[in-house]
Amino acid sequence: MADITTAMIKELREKTGAGMMDSKGALVEAGGDMDAAVDLLRKKGMSKAEKKSSRTAAEGLVAIAIDGNKGAVIEVNSETDFVARNEQFQGFVTKTSGIALKSGTDAETLGAAEFEGGKSVKDTLTDLVGTIGENMSLRRSAILEVKSGAVVGYMHNALGDNLGKIGVLVGLESEGDQAKLQALGKQIAMHVAAAFPKYLDKESVDAGALETERDFLLEQAKAEGKPDDIAQKMVDGRLRKFYEEICLLEQIFVIDNETKISKLLEDATGDIGSPVKLTGFARFQLGEGIEKEEEDFAAEVAKAANG
Repeated sequence: MADITTAMIKELREKTGAGMMDSKGALVEAGGDMDAAVDLLRKKGMSKAEKKSSRTAAEGLVAIAIDGNKGAVIEVNSETDFVARNEQFQGFVTKTSGIALKSGTDAETLGAAEFEGGKSVKDTLTDLVGTIGENMSLRRSAILEVKSGAVVGYMHNALGDNLGKIGVLVGLESEGDQAKLQALGKQIAMHVAAAFPKYLDKESVDAGALETERDFLLEQAKAEGKPDDIAQKMVDGRLRKFYEEICLLEQIFVIDNETKISKLLEDATGDIGSPVKLTGFARFQLGEGIEKEEEDFAAEVAKAANG
């Protein structure tokens, strides 16, 4: 049997992030061959990852990265909030958000991008699953870019630099004072985090969603015994409220609770020194839309204890 030294075990741990006993076992199995031991640990990690892939991952982190006039926001899920506080996991998410600036139009494209050393983001995450011992997934990614102006980010419930539970990007186009534009963008991003708009403006509202809402409001008005012509007018009025709830430019600014966002931008023109246009936004809330599976961990522990 090859002589397995402490230095060899340390080197393998640094390369793979595996535990001491796993590293020693892999070196023994590989006869001291470092490259073969790395491959063995990776294969074992992938096997562990496959076994864990059916478990619901609804915790984790949202991350944002901004470079000049371009920003990226990503969501990487884990099974528990405990892992979200793991330095290895946080490091992976932070680096991946930076990679997303170049390859982050969607999760599949980002997953195929190189992480480091010729290994993809997806494969690196698979290795991390084997090392940490929880199911993890790169759920989604989005990019926001402006021609001239600023992409501004805000992280709510931050767990680290640009890491947290709700990540927001807003794009503002303007030739005016960039420091003031950044400050305005920060306020609007905070509003987006709190107000949860679904669309930028009335024109971007999904036609199907609008038709469904219109039909609902019409039936509601008729149920109140209103004639058709009055019912139609009531629908038009109530649709304005609908737009105010879901369209960012129609919403009331949460900070002063009286100014419409579109008016806020209009009023900012004088202070910033140039017209300001809100071109888009992205809002990622951790676990949004994921149905968590309720698992009886006590039952699992009892089952394991009883063999």
